[in-house]
Amino acid sequence: MTLSQIKKLRDFINNTVTYAILCVFGITMLFPFLWMFSTSLKESSQVFTASLDLWPKPFVFRNYLDAWKVIPFGKFYINSILVALCVTVGQTITSSMAAYAFARLKFPGRDKLFLGYLATMMVPYMVTTIPVFILIKELNWLDTYKALILPAMFTAYGTFMLRQFFMTLPSELEDAAKIDGCSFWRIYWQIILPLSKPALATLATFTFLANWQNFIWPLIVTSSEDMKTLPVGLSYFQDLYTTNWTLLMAAAIIVLIPALLVFIFNQRFITKGIALSGLKG
Repeated sequence: MTLSQIKKLRDFINNTVTYAILCVFGITMLFPFLWMFSTSLKESSQVFTASLDLWPKPFVFRNYLDAWKVIPFGKFYINSILVALCVTVGQTITSSMAAYAFARLKFPGRDKLFLGYLATMMVPYMVTTIPVFILIKELNWLDTYKALILPAMFTAYGTFMLRQFFMTLPSELEDAAKIDGCSFWRIYWQIILPLSKPALATLATFTFLANWQNFIWPLIVTSSEDMKTLPVGLSYFQDLYTTNWTLLMAAAIIVLIPALLVFIFNQRFITKGIALSGLKG
């Protein structure tokens, strides 16, 4: 056997072992979703069995209809979509404007101010929850859309991610625009933003998914059924001593669909945006 053949054999064995390990991890990560989907189509008596059979016998499609009827799913759906979309749009706008200022504008103390803003990422979310709740209460915003949307519209993470991307854009474009008489606002709106679609799509996707599944904050600031969101609505299927697993899993599948569609649609932007922003790894 020649050295070339030995190298090919070694590469074949390495690739086979690598793909085998990846398949095992992939199946392990996929199993919870398979169990959730299988449980959503089972009868209650078949959920916990010794055989752990993933094939429902029979298929109970009415679980989805029952899950939709048990709680006001339509209202929860509208609230979740409204809150997630408003926060996504607002957070993308505020983060891009702040990132443009920190990346492209020159003013005294810019870098120190950015470091201070970045340091807020080290403060745990739960530490700021109580002060923000007290502020919302003093403003009389409890149980309103303003309480659900406005506190989430500003983020240091989004500013940091977009700043990293903006800094990679060639300054010659900006200089040429200034010579042509463009203002800072016009450079931001007509040059920087169109060139930053991958990073903006990445931030928008992360923001939408995070707010779509946010449970704690809507639970704290809402009290009426008309203002609750889907993650809070899922808790309606759990009592103190019992849980209706078939309806809960059917409702979870319904909740999962929009987030899954957003992720699939923006997947190519996420990969490109993370790579170009220097945040990979």
